[in-house]
Amino acid sequence: MPDMLVKLYDLPPNGSAHKKLEEKGITIRRGLPPEKHIVTEWVKSHFNAHWSSECEAAFARQPVSCLLATKTITIDGKSSEKLIGFACYDATAKAFFGPTGVDPAERGIGAGKALLIAALHAMREEGYGYGIIGGAGPVQFYSKTVGAIEIPESSPGIYRGMLK
Repeated sequence: MPDMLVKLYDLPPNGSAHKKLEEKGITIRRGLPPEKHIVTEWVKSHFNAHWSSECEAAFARQPVSCLLATKTITIDGKSSEKLIGFACYDATAKAFFGPTGVDPAERGIGAGKALLIAALHAMREEGYGYGIIGGAGPVQFYSKTVGAIEIPESSPGIYRGMLK
């Protein structure tokens, strides 16, 4: 999977994707350090241990560079928040977006798009002009959503020689 380059100074607006999700009881926000164990366990169980490790690195930053998609659920008349997705940046390398993922049962409602755009805006606010999507899986999604372009000869890139 290639890396992709994104112009952070030419991103879609951050608010429109969030408003649609809020109507469905979904919030996009930064993770809080006391939630690290919940998020990393969720990522490990829904995706893999490598991504969980990258989430730990994102939670070690200040500000935390792991954004969460949470959904308000009501059980027995009590409301609580359920984690449905995450997106990290600056986890494995500076200016790198990823990993990111959404619970398969919650895909197709726009949470992944909103997480991507929010994380890239956060990178821009921290002073980056460009972002790199490391080991981009859905290349067409990133190209269509944020104008990302493939970086030639970038696979396996920074992950070359990683222990598995």
